[in-house]
Amino acid sequence: MDTAVIIPAKDEADRIGPTVAAALSLPGVDLVVVVDDGSTDTTGRVARAAGARVVRHSRNRGKAAAMESGAEAVRLLDPAFGAESQGAPAPGDPERTPRHLLFLDADLGETAAAAARLVEPVRAGEADMAIAVFATRVKLAGHGFVVGLARDGITRATGWTPVQPLNGQRCLTRAAYEAARPLAHGFGVEVGLTIDLLRRGFRVTEVEVEMAHRATGGDWRAQLHRGRQFRDVARALLARHALTPIDGI
Repeated sequence: MDTAVIIPAKDEADRIGPTVAAALSLPGVDLVVVVDDGSTDTTGRVARAAGARVVRHSRNRGKAAAMESGAEAVRLLDPAFGAESQGAPAPGDPERTPRHLLFLDADLGETAAAAARLVEPVRAGEADMAIAVFATRVKLAGHGFVVGLARDGITRATGWTPVQPLNGQRCLTRAAYEAARPLAHGFGVEVGLTIDLLRRGFRVTEVEVEMAHRATGGDWRAQLHRGRQFRDVARALLARHALTPIDGI
């Protein structure tokens, strides 16, 4: 058992159960941590009933904060770490390697089982971070503009052009995760992870998987979400000197 799954979740009571069950079925996974990020529904209760360890934020703190809380929970539960360790393996147990961290979105449902392919290159030592590329892509209203901003910024900063720069399904080694801390704020976390790891010499790859999110539309809530996403991506790029006036900011 070499991989832990971390699932940030807010108000996902209708989808979190199947997502957790699918994550627990993945080869090499014996720990699923759901971070209930200020939900107002029964997300945490449903996740716990499905077999997850649950960490709860009393208020919504955003995706990056949820990912950090989940990774800290894994560290505390991982026998590879000593009680006093700060991100390093326990000094008395050099043979143990900290679990890889597989981040999944809460709304994947049963398709989360396809994440097995995402873990393979990390487990084999071929990559330090593997990013999912959904084989079935649904075009979302207004989403392409944010994707374009993220993709262009990553290319400008690193010379590498990702297919799906904002995909949150990622498996990475503990060492890679620690090297990328502190994570970029909010929805800028994926862009920040990619740029920071590539700049530090870590190996990043993309893997096509048969996963799917719940379909979203173009109503005002979805547009507000994309506005926040655009803001956080722009901030992450600006902090990494990967944003220019031509981007329209």
